[in-house]
Amino acid sequence: MKNSLLLLFILHSFWSCQSQKKKSVSSSLFQEGISTGVVSKKLEEASGITASIANPGMLWVHNDSGNNAEVYLIDSAGRIQMTCTLAGIRNRDWEDIAIGNGPGADSSKNYIYVADIGDNLAQYPIKMIYRFEEPVFDAPEKVITQIETKYVVLDDGQRDTEALMIDPIHHAMYLLSKREDSVHFYKIDYPFLKDTLVARFRTKLNFQMITAAEISPDGNEVVIKDYENIYYWKRKDHGPISKLLQTPPVLLSYKREPQGEAICFSLNGQGLYTLSESTDGKKAEVIYYQRNK
Repeated sequence: MKNSLLLLFILHSFWSCQSQKKKSVSSSLFQEGISTGVVSKKLEEASGITASIANPGMLWVHNDSGNNAEVYLIDSAGRIQMTCTLAGIRNRDWEDIAIGNGPGADSSKNYIYVADIGDNLAQYPIKMIYRFEEPVFDAPEKVITQIETKYVVLDDGQRDTEALMIDPIHHAMYLLSKREDSVHFYKIDYPFLKDTLVARFRTKLNFQMITAAEISPDGNEVVIKDYENIYYWKRKDHGPISKLLQTPPVLLSYKREPQGEAICFSLNGQGLYTLSESTDGKKAEVIYYQRNK
């Protein structure tokens, strides 16, 4: 019995070391993060960010649970330029935002996907993803009435999720769970024609407390983050994201935020943005990581 316990201890230590080794590679792909501005008090609980396509140089952001059903268009300095209210929608626990294709084959239109997917207590059998055509900035306020609601069920049970990605190449949606010892990775195949979509479990990943994720606009790079780190992968040959994320990541430099729950690539792919919730009375900052030449 003692020998068995000793063997288990040795194996556990070995795999723990392997896990740490897997995540210990650092990189100079991007420069150190710098603050480009402080966000408005309206964004004290920011939990999602993505680069606007219709409004180059600007970013879409939103707050999480209990806040208004509003999506904000901000500039890179964090100043709100437009507030879009989603009519008839509730913010149960909005956790991420992405831009992707809409219904049909019209690739000239881009759609915003707001992910109401948070579930700290794993109590909700259904998650919601709201889809609407990306607005163009032409007024300080807008009410969005043309909204599709996609109901999402995880095929392996109820779990907390905070990260949504949309693949610019294959157009599939991916979700990542948060609270497991090894987070779960899910895929929703495109096109998303039904009202209720099944997010199918694909694999476990050796990460914990994942709060955000994104694929670059050209589909060739992937980042995911927890509260302490940003992990990066370079995609080759447009291969499956689930397999890519099982390979060792590059650990990027990260300017530690109070409660960082949002990350995105810039529209031109030349940098990364992160955003945190505000804590202890201090407003959160937009942090930018310029790609090294």
